[in-house]
Amino acid sequence: MSSAAREKTLILMRHAKAEDGAGKADHDRELIGRGRRDATAAGVWLKEQSLVPDLVICSTAVRTRQTWDAACKGGAHAEFVEYRKSVYTGGVAEALETIREDAGETASVLVVGHNPTMAQLTSLLSDGDGSRQAHEALAAGFATSGVAVLRYAGDWADLDWGSCELQRFHVSRG
Repeated sequence: MSSAAREKTLILMRHAKAEDGAGKADHDRELIGRGRRDATAAGVWLKEQSLVPDLVICSTAVRTRQTWDAACKGGAHAEFVEYRKSVYTGGVAEALETIREDAGETASVLVVGHNPTMAQLTSLLSDGDGSRQAHEALAAGFATSGVAVLRYAGDWADLDWGSCELQRFHVSRG
């Protein structure tokens, strides 16, 4: 198989701005108004960039589900959406394993998750490769509603540290 036929897109998205959670379980924290606006703006950006994932792997947390729902209101969409507790409870190794196991034969996957996992996953997968501008933007911090777009050539089951190139990093504000 040619490398062009194997080229894949991995989009890592941090949930939008959520309430501070005082008196509420972390898993149940909801987006605030700014978060809903920012997540909707992220959906507009994904649509404008023609980034349409075949699969969305979303943390089970309320704020990540609300982030994806708001992004869809902005124009983002995907064929399939899976909710995985491993994206909420696990760190980078568990998130990587979830992608490897769930992505199958898809060409593009979007993960809606949490920090520090999304920032660490982006850095470890790209290991400095790709757009210098995107790496500089990432170095400023993986803010809420941040979106990292990585390219990968290979089978998802073989995805590993240093195997991607960071192409773009964008923080959506609405």
